[in-house]
Amino acid sequence: MDFPTLPSFDPLDLQVLQALQVDGRAPFSRIAEVLGVSDQTVARRYRRLHSSAHVRVLGMTDENRLGRQTWLVRLRCIPDVAEQLADALAKRPDTLYVTLTSGGTEVICGMKPRSRKERDELLFDRLQRTRQIVSVTAHCLLHPFYGGSLGWLHKSNALTADQQSALRPPAPQPFEGPVILDAEDEALLAVLRHDGRATLTELQKATGQTESAAKRRLEALISSGVLYFDVQYDHEPLGLDVSAMLWLTVLPRALADVGRSLAAHPEVHFASATTGQANVVLSARFRSTDELYTYLSEKIGALDGIQAVETCLVLRQVKQLTYEPSR
Repeated sequence: MDFPTLPSFDPLDLQVLQALQVDGRAPFSRIAEVLGVSDQTVARRYRRLHSSAHVRVLGMTDENRLGRQTWLVRLRCIPDVAEQLADALAKRPDTLYVTLTSGGTEVICGMKPRSRKERDELLFDRLQRTRQIVSVTAHCLLHPFYGGSLGWLHKSNALTADQQSALRPPAPQPFEGPVILDAEDEALLAVLRHDGRATLTELQKATGQTESAAKRRLEALISSGVLYFDVQYDHEPLGLDVSAMLWLTVLPRALADVGRSLAAHPEVHFASATTGQANVVLSARFRSTDELYTYLSEKIGALDGIQAVETCLVLRQVKQLTYEPSR
């Protein structure tokens, strides 16, 4: 599958979206200059995209740069309680996303505990003592192949290489050890998690500092690699109605090659090596189940070293990066 033709979006819409993926805080004036249109046109397109596909920019943290781990937790439940459990997990601040799969009896939850204590409290105490949960398996994400700051919109190629270069901010500093956040950093990040394009005035109010100090702190978080920006949006208006998570069992010698191949697939939004019997997990979207079948048989089937594949259809996305009540 090539990047899909999106019936709701024209080429300029896709250019605006990819520009925001390249630099989520780029002023509309800079995006307009690179695209060769007016500031008002970019602002109008963004407002329309926000209304029609709930597009918004969110500030995200690279947990590795903070010395933390990210986990995927699979919870198999008795019938009729999965939705209630998913909604409860979605309200937790340490969850990134929550989905319902497998006929509505399984919840898959991405979580980023801030400490080992928080991790153990959730995995070994609260979840294990919940009677309606039949089984719990936790998978630590070991090495990302695609995802994080590499959003799916990068694969659209709506922008030329020169346009991307003109918009791309400086690369983060090399990782030299975990970054320690203070209270002002946490307050600033809390605002950006809900609105990555929050103004300096809004950031100043959240931190209690001057606008210039808030700007310096923002720039420091970005340059350290702790803070990056992602574009959140509804996928259904794009014609991608089928979402699936694939759990692959891959020979260890083939992990890196398989990971690089998955990262290049247009269908793949996220892929990572993980702990567990299945050692690679990926999330992908398709126009139809026929397209999913073709992907499994032709692209996944062609990769050397894959021993087994488990496919889970996502029935409902309960949480995507930040908590919102499901529509």
